[in-house]
Amino acid sequence: MKNSVFTLLILAPLSLFAQSSNYDVSSYLTEGTKAPNTHYIGEAWLNGIIHDDTELGYNISKATFKANSTLDWHKHSSPQVLIYVDGAGYYQERGKDPVILKAGDVVKCEKNVEHWHSSTKESDVTYLALYGGETPTTWTEVLTQEYYDSVAKKLNK
Repeated sequence: MKNSVFTLLILAPLSLFAQSSNYDVSSYLTEGTKAPNTHYIGEAWLNGIIHDDTELGYNISKATFKANSTLDWHKHSSPQVLIYVDGAGYYQERGKDPVILKAGDVVKCEKNVEHWHSSTKESDVTYLALYGGETPTTWTEVLTQEYYDSVAKKLNK
């Protein structure tokens, strides 16, 4: 009994230092919601980590694409930074050759530059997208399965 009282007296004050829930905390580890299949082929999940924060001036979204999935050609009204955190994907800007990007890679796409990005045919991909602007995405052209397959063949030689 004496030990119980002593333990209570020691541990009770420590609870005052416990983490408070007065913060707006989110996690990029949360899968998010399945995206409507509008401007891409395959399966995608989106997690809007920070969205429409006028004070910050930019958004952070996590996107996960299952293997063999791709976005259509598009551009943004501000620069976009993609931080690859898991898997591998294809990335291409209009007029340039496509490349494979993997976990740890970071790429910046300048504003109004048409581009597309995706998973590879064999690997899921997850990246964090940082972007600003009131109209973050303008869809410009459908990326066909045939074109995606030709990129996969070219890059996986």
